Amino acid sequence: MTLRAVRPAEFPWFPYEDFTFCLGLSEGDSAWSSGHSAAARDEALGKMVVSGTMEEQARIAYRKVLTIIEAAGLGPDDVVHVTENVTLAGLPDYEAAAAVRGEVFGAHRPTLSTVVVERLVRSTALLEIEMRAVRGGGTELPAAGERREAGVRAASPVREGHDGTVYLPTVVPVGESGDIVSPGDFVGQYAYCLDRADALLRQAGLSLDNAVTTYDYSTPASRGVYRKSHRVRKERLGGAGVYPGAGGILMSRLHHPESMVAIDVTASRHPLELVNPGWSRYDTLTYSPGVRAGRTLFMSGFAALDMETQQALHPGDLRAQAEETYGAILHLLSHAGLGPENLLSIVEFCVESALPDYRVVAPVRERLLSPPWPASTGAICKELLRPEFLLEVFPTALYPKDPS
Repeated sequence: MTLRAVRPAEFPWFPYEDFTFCLGLSEGDSAWSSGHSAAARDEALGKMVVSGTMEEQARIAYRKVLTIIEAAGLGPDDVVHVTENVTLAGLPDYEAAAAVRGEVFGAHRPTLSTVVVERLVRSTALLEIEMRAVRGGGTELPAAGERREAGVRAASPVREGHDGTVYLPTVVPVGESGDIVSPGDFVGQYAYCLDRADALLRQAGLSLDNAVTTYDYSTPASRGVYRKSHRVRKERLGGAGVYPGAGGILMSRLHHPESMVAIDVTASRHPLELVNPGWSRYDTLTYSPGVRAGRTLFMSGFAALDMETQQALHPGDLRAQAEETYGAILHLLSHAGLGPENLLSIVEFCVESALPDYRVVAPVRERLLSPPWPASTGAICKELLRPEFLLEVFPTALYPKDPS
């Protein structure tokens, strides 16, 4: 069975046939959507527009994504994981989006990842939503109860979905009392987030040894101490002999005004297998270029880096950086016996200063990738860990089912 593009009979918000991403992908009883905001094409203006309050935008974005999920034969109760990219401008009104989410899902509780982003591609967009679904809604795993973080009701369980993938809610350094943990201490906050993720996993019968990716979000002010996270990661990760994939993105601020980091952790029920084409730079790092778990290939974030010299390539040239970034992803896929048609999803983070040139990335995707096109989400960050980088991509791929 192969990945198929989801094509709703009616999708009134914009014509989607000519994009270098799909609305969503499906395989059997599972579906993955691209990220969608409330953007819709205004025929009078001849362009995509976004307007309305946070509540209004959330209702449109959820309707769009559920239209895609429903076209794959699934519904709200089948959703396993939701990612909400909320902008800095939308953060003060995020409770309104949470209220809409509660209406959409009712008693059903998918795992929720909340990523605070600098902004979205459409300047007036406040929220972008991405979903993963499997018939029956996956399995809710025993974990800690509800918490309130940054004033937002975080009613989010740990859930297991397609191919044994286990999703955790975004972990932020906010304690049960609602106060920031280790104020002003990046290392302390990073350690707290990983320990919190480990506690959630252990209640589900797993641990950080089962982690396949750790994507962290910090601030430019933390760049000078970020390297100190290496020790924290080395002490807590890789216990099964394989470090997870990783990525690091910088935003002006995070969920709590005193938060210096937030971490999204994904794990798997399957044994972990290192996937590395021979890039020696990873020998001393606390993350892997790729991790196979079951049929899924989880990958680190990729940017325009020379894998031998570790030099950043093509400073100031977004198109050339996109070529290098996707070239490295395809190299890893080829080593794994896969091709661009096996890409399940990509999340692109473009730095704010390069946004005027972001359109140059689409032709690169069109030339290097192929139908059915991966489910794709794009967001704008303040900076990346290497100041020369303009683009970082988080990819995931799926091995075809064994015909036997």
